[in-house]
Amino acid sequence: MIDSIKKAMLAGVGAAVLTKDKVEEALGELVEKGKISANDAKETARKISDDGKQEFESASATLQEKFDELLSKMGQKNSERIDSLETKVSELEARLSEFEAANAKSAKSK
Repeated sequence: MIDSIKKAMLAGVGAAVLTKDKVEEALGELVEKGKISANDAKETARKISDDGKQEFESASATLQEKFDELLSKMGQKNSERIDSLETKVSELEARLSEFEAANAKSAKSK
């Protein structure tokens, strides 16, 4: 499961790099055609980069929160299961003690 999450994160980073390359290429073409200035292209690239970083950080924080929540739920379920098993073991130990006591009495009376 953790490998799947890592792969998803790496895919997101890969997509961001690919997008950055495409943005730079498109802005370069606009500069070459004279549609925008080099300074405007740099500013636009910086803004897109900043927005992408914020989006990535937000997505990472949300993913971390969901992952922590999932681990917490799993831990809680395991804790409940362990408590149930401990109760059953205690009940079985009590029954075994009763059985051993009954066998000891029956062996003495023979």
